[in-house]
Amino acid sequence: MSRHVAVLMGGWSAEREISLVTGAAVADALKEQGFRVTPLDVGRDVAEALLRLRPDVAFNALHGPFGEDGAIQGLLEVMGIPYTHSGVMASAIAMHKPTAKRLFRDAGIPVAEGRTMTRREVMAGALPPKPYVIKPINEGSSVGVRIVLENDNFTPSDDMHWSYGEEVLVERYIPGREIQVAVMGERALGAIEIRPLGRFYDYEAKYTDGKARHLMPAPIEPQAYEEALRLSLLAHRTLGCRGVSRADLRYDDTAGEPGRFCMLEINTQPGMTPLSLVPEIAAHHGIGFAELVRWMVEDASCGR
Repeated sequence: MSRHVAVLMGGWSAEREISLVTGAAVADALKEQGFRVTPLDVGRDVAEALLRLRPDVAFNALHGPFGEDGAIQGLLEVMGIPYTHSGVMASAIAMHKPTAKRLFRDAGIPVAEGRTMTRREVMAGALPPKPYVIKPINEGSSVGVRIVLENDNFTPSDDMHWSYGEEVLVERYIPGREIQVAVMGERALGAIEIRPLGRFYDYEAKYTDGKARHLMPAPIEPQAYEEALRLSLLAHRTLGCRGVSRADLRYDDTAGEPGRFCMLEINTQPGMTPLSLVPEIAAHHGIGFAELVRWMVEDASCGR
């Protein structure tokens, strides 16, 4: 009998719609390969739904809080259901940007200078010199990110009325290029450069066709390319990730090549939409979408 895969998708985070697109693409690919697939739009009754379904494997296609931060992973651990992507600890650490940055720094991975601030501190104007970046401490897909450059006429009251918690991460802005690396198991597959048409690779640019150019492989010098792969695999291992992850880096080549890398974050639940980067990087190395998601199901486990 074919294995029964529950594709967990949707949820209630700010990234719900993207999760539904990811889940639908994954479900279709698995069905084509003969798996018995049940798409599950995750609600607060997810435990009861899983008890009814009794899947062999859960493909975690959730994005954002609850789906990426160790919460659903902990539930699946308790229920004894193998699941894709990283485990409880790695998911929680990767989602909490300040904690991940501390571990990266300790491992010798370059990160942007910055600190966690309360919303009250930001509203009081206790901000660093421009340019800087304000971001939620535990959101993905660039949700809530604000870049403030030298000539921006920005005051905190403009857009600090948000729903992303009482703490924010304020970092020094790193100029340069957007480089992202896919890691599959113990292998860094490749690096892609993203050239957004707007100011940066924001939510709209990530999920709207025509808003960014994808250059695969990233057109940087070979030494720098290998360094991007090395740093990304090191970050994957430092956080204890498993399965597939995606590293987001800035490459500052404003003073010429070779430039300097800065690790922004590790995404333990990278998107699998038609515009997503991990499938594009994998395809460049001869790994089709169906083969990629099948590998992820076969790699699924409990623990770690």
